[in-house]
Amino acid sequence: MDDINRLKDLADRSFRNGQYTFTNFLSAGEITIFKEHENELGYAHPELYGGYEGAERRMIRFGNEEDLGFQQPFPISILSVKPVMSKFADDLNHRDFLGALMNLGIKREMLGDILVTGKEACVFCKDSIADYIIENLSRVKHTSVKISITDELGDIFLPDKKEKMIQVSSPRIDAVAAKVFNLSRQGMLELFPAGYVQLNGIICTENAKVLNPGDKVSARGHGKFDFAEQLGLSKKGKLNCKVLIY
Repeated sequence: MDDINRLKDLADRSFRNGQYTFTNFLSAGEITIFKEHENELGYAHPELYGGYEGAERRMIRFGNEEDLGFQQPFPISILSVKPVMSKFADDLNHRDFLGALMNLGIKREMLGDILVTGKEACVFCKDSIADYIIENLSRVKHTSVKISITDELGDIFLPDKKEKMIQVSSPRIDAVAAKVFNLSRQGMLELFPAGYVQLNGIICTENAKVLNPGDKVSARGHGKFDFAEQLGLSKKGKLNCKVLIY
């Protein structure tokens, strides 16, 4: 894990040596720790990125073009994983692809998000292990697969967001999320101290936090949504809101 001392070491090295430094892919919990100390590390200009907009698992890059005089991209490769013969392929999910990769001896922090649609996956990984995966991952469950490096995330992996109108008593995250996920107030509240709720990719334990347009919310085991906008009050005094569920 890249704890705060490790982050400080990387920031110091970037600042002292005039070079870019990078973490491995960080989990939501590790990103939350970083956010708590972000101001302390500001002198090294940290930036989060996971290979595409909205990525959950992300790296931190220390250093910027203004100070260093050049731009160095994040060391992230995007791998397209497809069945050799689609009509004979198993129905595969995120756990299947992750398990196959971990069985190769790859540590989780070397892997970013794994996006799955149908029988295909898009895997984000560190550049240093891309060739190893291509050479060694030949099967996911009982399905033979072929792997190639791609330059961008295909349209089929972009989330299909469905617009929904809801009415809530307030724009607090607990009220909105309970309505979206069809949970009781108590059931929703129990998710916050457990660290199961994320707001904009960071663990949120403040159930009374007010949502703003553009905020992204997820709850483990329940789903994700974007808080799009507030649309005024209903006749009964409820707040009309638009959310995008995916």
